[in-house]
Amino acid sequence: MLKAQRVLDPGSEGDPYAVAYFADKHGLSLKAAEIILVSNGPSHNACDAAARAFLAALDLRGRYQT
Repeated sequence: MLKAQRVLDPGSEGDPYAVAYFADKHGLSLKAAEIILVSNGPSHNACDAAARAFLAALDLRGRYQT
């Protein structure tokens, strides 16, 4: 399992997101949130953008599956 990240202040850009906080913020599973956080590093902006892109890709996938 991937190593969970911790955060002292969820709004602080210098600290990584907590997995549960990030998952709740974006409506992600804990596993998806953990993968996004680990692959995008501690930047809140990068992680938020990756979460939006991931959710958009899931939405498109759902539209085109028959």
